[in-house]
Amino acid sequence: MHAAWVYILTNAHTKVLYVGVTTGLGNRVWEHKTKQNKNSFSSKYNIYKLVYFEGFELITYAIVRESYIKNQTRIWKLELVKRTNPQMVELSADF
Repeated sequence: MHAAWVYILTNAHTKVLYVGVTTGLGNRVWEHKTKQNKNSFSSKYNIYKLVYFEGFELITYAIVRESYIKNQTRIWKLELVKRTNPQMVELSADF
């Protein structure tokens, strides 16, 4: 059972990548999609499309992984996503 998630969102044209961590992936993606925080980075750049996620047993593990991913290059992040989601399709329909 996963207690925390690291996720990557993008916009419709895959121009911007957003890396986040949460304990409730479905709810967090919904917050991004519905722009609950109008002043947020994801709202400003219309980032809503879930393209990658990883589950963790402990939030501390997820936070470490999120930090690691954030410190990588854009190319590295895209390669990470494409290993499990080559077409970069929307994954939130699975929730």
